[in-house]
Amino acid sequence: MSRVIYSFYIDIPEDELDIFDKNVLRKDQVPTNINTKKQFKDNYFKLLANKKWYAESIGIDFLMFEYDLRYQKFALEIKRHYPFITTYNVVNFYKLKLLYELSKTYDEILYLDFDVVCLTKDNFFDTWNLDKGIAVFDNTYKVNTMETITKETQTIRSPTAKYYNAQAMLMEKNLSPKNKVINTGIIGANKEHIDKLKYFDNFNSDINTMKNLTTNYDVFPKKIVDFFGYDNETLFSVKLNEHNVPVQWLDNQWHYFFDTQGFIPKETKFVHAINKDFDCCWRRYYA
Repeated sequence: MSRVIYSFYIDIPEDELDIFDKNVLRKDQVPTNINTKKQFKDNYFKLLANKKWYAESIGIDFLMFEYDLRYQKFALEIKRHYPFITTYNVVNFYKLKLLYELSKTYDEILYLDFDVVCLTKDNFFDTWNLDKGIAVFDNTYKVNTMETITKETQTIRSPTAKYYNAQAMLMEKNLSPKNKVINTGIIGANKEHIDKLKYFDNFNSDINTMKNLTTNYDVFPKKIVDFFGYDNETLFSVKLNEHNVPVQWLDNQWHYFFDTQGFIPKETKFVHAINKDFDCCWRRYYA
């Protein structure tokens, strides 16, 4: 059986960054995208070496993708058809495009966002039987109830926005609105389930549906709809439901969502540094 681990890093030009969090910034606070860009640059070689180390530890191929002709071709094509989609969203659709390209060669695939730090030599593929379903993390617990939502409690990338956006898309397809908020920072999948997901099969129709929903206030109030967008994780959730793709939920050991806690538990195997506090990750890694 052929297996691969892959990651990617696209250094988005600063003038193409969408400062999505401007509505929740405190005075003199650095926008999230600007801080992310800096932290990735400062930690680039450590992050790359860490993933290579893990892949070598378990005897699996590792592939790294960056800002090359392959990405540029994909980005130009998306921008040509959908000029309203931000570069950030293009980048995140690209990582799933790579998933499909690699599934033509490999039977099982593990994707790691570039801000994931591996803290273990345990073999992901031995722990998670990918024949049982796509392995991803469930972020639904971070969704706010509709009554508590304000412009200050969410952004276009918050789990809350993704949850209701997926609901709206599922209802548009005459499907049950019940869904989970998927985090695609770590994905384990085999070729069978990647094919069954059919993520890009009706991409044009799906993007147009997302676009139409950004101004449709018939079902959801304006405070919800104003945060609808073109998020890869929203569409991922919709596709899982639309095509009845089996899923298994990663636990906190294999996807530790490192955000505001300030610490990393000893049992953590993969830490997803949402907060970009890589110094804390490296202290834990070298401990």
